Amino acid sequence: MARAKKTGKQRSREKPAATANDTGANLGFERQLWQAADALRNNMDAAEYKHVVLGLIFLKYISDAFEAKHASLLAHRKHGADAEDPDEYRADRIFWVPKEARWSHLKAKAPQPTIGQVVDEAMAALERDNPSLKGVLPKDYARPGLDKQRLGQLINLVSDIALGSAADRAKDTLGRVYEYFLAQFASAEGKKGGQFYTPSRVVRVLVEMLAPYKGRVYDPCCGSGGMFVSSEKFIEAHSGKIGDISIYGQESNYTTWRLAKMNLAIRGIDAQIAHGDTFHADKHPDLKADYVLANPPFNDSDWRGDLLKEDKRWAYGVPPAGNANFAWVQHFIYHLAPTGIAGFVLANGSMSSNQSGEGEIRKAMVEADLVDCMVALPGQLFYSTQIPVCLWFLARNKKNGRFRDRRGETLFVDARKLGTMIDRVHRELTDEDVAKVAGAYHTWRGDKGARKYADVQGFCKAAKLDDIRKHGHMLTPGRYVGAQAAEEEDEPFETKMKRLVATLREQQVEAGKLDAAIAANLQELGHGR
Repeated sequence: MARAKKTGKQRSREKPAATANDTGANLGFERQLWQAADALRNNMDAAEYKHVVLGLIFLKYISDAFEAKHASLLAHRKHGADAEDPDEYRADRIFWVPKEARWSHLKAKAPQPTIGQVVDEAMAALERDNPSLKGVLPKDYARPGLDKQRLGQLINLVSDIALGSAADRAKDTLGRVYEYFLAQFASAEGKKGGQFYTPSRVVRVLVEMLAPYKGRVYDPCCGSGGMFVSSEKFIEAHSGKIGDISIYGQESNYTTWRLAKMNLAIRGIDAQIAHGDTFHADKHPDLKADYVLANPPFNDSDWRGDLLKEDKRWAYGVPPAGNANFAWVQHFIYHLAPTGIAGFVLANGSMSSNQSGEGEIRKAMVEADLVDCMVALPGQLFYSTQIPVCLWFLARNKKNGRFRDRRGETLFVDARKLGTMIDRVHRELTDEDVAKVAGAYHTWRGDKGARKYADVQGFCKAAKLDDIRKHGHMLTPGRYVGAQAAEEEDEPFETKMKRLVATLREQQVEAGKLDAAIAANLQELGHGR
């Protein structure tokens, strides 16, 4: 899913204040729906309200999918279909919803003061009958601090989502609403929102560059699952088959893990998402992934690295106990398949730091020819930090047959000038920005059908290993791409000079008028000469 925080206990995943484009949702009602839901929040903290709303959206999706299948089974009773057989639903990866958990039951009870208890019982029933949801759903709607009248109003609000839509449309709509609400809650929670959310456009850059069409996708600090959702979207957009990728993840923050499980389930994504500390309790120890996509906590000093000095993952040097950046990087490398590629977000310091042996680890990785591409991003993309961040892309084997032989080369991309401010403190990458960065990487590595690569002064540069050595194994793109070429002047000098002088004269006249007006006002106040 930017994280200046703790190992999986805190995280930064991952979109500035979301817009319809941000989620890919051009449905027209997400913003109104959010505003209505937010109005019902009253004085409840956003971090707490998040689980109230997202839990209801999830329950609505579960019920909608069930009802659509239920109606289909009833229509085929003559052919032996049994609408009350849970296995009929599970065969289609649809959750079995007992009667007390169906949305129609909740909506009927919405005006009653006991609605909180009704929702809790519905969540408990779902977990009871669907083992994969055990421990995932929120079950504290009956607590005294939650206004039951507002809860009933919220249920009525959620009832309108995807009403009357076909099952696949309902799934898509609810998935988009869930994603939109995740973004809005991340914005409302500020820095804490970064613990479960990565800006969608940052995720898109990673996914578009890696292009995970087929194979095993792994995110060991997966937040609310945004990397996986974006990977599935990428495959769908390129006419691929969802079943062509297998998804593995881990998240140490329990409440964030629950968000991920719901986020993936609402989209019908089958994934193995484990809960636990990735460094100290790796739940996928033997996994070798074709793609690693991740946004780990930035500069985490509380990862208990002193307990892992002899860990077998540290093939390029023992990471410092005071900063987990290169522990994460080496964890990613450890889990890469022989032809695997990793793309991940890190703080800019990772590209040049020489503290506590980090420079030596980076040097070892460069000399092992693992670094495929480095991208410097602009600042203000994240909720959790205003600092600029960078994207690392590592390749186990730069001559693997999938692309051209890139051994001894690394692409540097300086994207710091890209993006558009969407409010006073948040910047967002546009579709054109994403395409520009991903396109440079694809042409350089020789994707099928890509045009011939060429360096662009101030933006991208293909550097040799010797070039990197000359820069002390520092990987900051600005060191390699050079200054941006000056834009060609398309206005003749004489014409431009006349225009500028005319503008100056107009401004001087206006300044004189303002000076006179100020002097007159001072005179009236008795402060004239």
